[in-house]
Amino acid sequence: MSVSTTTRRTNDELQAIVEAGLSELNDLGAANQSGEATAAQVVDWVARNFSVDAVAVACSMADSVLPHIVSQSIPDVEVLFLETGYHFIETKVTRDEVQRQLPVRVIDVKAKQSVAEQDAQYGEKLYERDPALCCQLRKVDPLSESLKGYELWFTGVRRDEAPTRANTPLITWDEKNGLVKVNPVAAWTFDELNAYAVEHKVPMNLLLDHGYPSIGCAPCTKQVAPGEDPRSGRWAGTGKVECGLHV
Repeated sequence: MSVSTTTRRTNDELQAIVEAGLSELNDLGAANQSGEATAAQVVDWVARNFSVDAVAVACSMADSVLPHIVSQSIPDVEVLFLETGYHFIETKVTRDEVQRQLPVRVIDVKAKQSVAEQDAQYGEKLYERDPALCCQLRKVDPLSESLKGYELWFTGVRRDEAPTRANTPLITWDEKNGLVKVNPVAAWTFDELNAYAVEHKVPMNLLLDHGYPSIGCAPCTKQVAPGEDPRSGRWAGTGKVECGLHV
């Protein structure tokens, strides 16, 4: 992870930038048919207000649409990949293709403990017995630590993914992590995401074509039947719907 070569602005300064950005993007959105700023306009706003070493893109490697969009205005941006130790091989292949094909720097973010060390402390298959704790140890805590030093992070969260994400804003202040959070494709549908990927020939996880519209760790991700909730294959049968990164 890189640390900005300039002094990180204070939380008050960053929150003031968010407020000004919301006003600017609202004005831009008023001129669009959708009534909302486009993903490209959101990224352009970030490029004008933040240096490349102050921003990061979080990517699960289900697709690389977000890194592609961001890199058009912010080349050489760092892309954070949560290497949990439990990924599908297809996800790892996508990660490698993103690094090879796009003008970005992929950073593997790992937990403090290896899977073997975690098993030794908590017992094997923690994800079955306490999936919330497993996500906390292997996703939430590592990401939170990695975001220190950045002023802003991009996510690929979309409103159509789940009821918990229905009100996702384009930009907001992330109180939990203490930085700006930007969701450029919040208004996009899954079909729009796929159409962009096809048009721009960006790397996509092969599992998307095999009944996995939402891809996480292999032990906690199952295929979804046509017409089912796209995220119903995540932590199926546990009542869990979010890993904790965006709540």
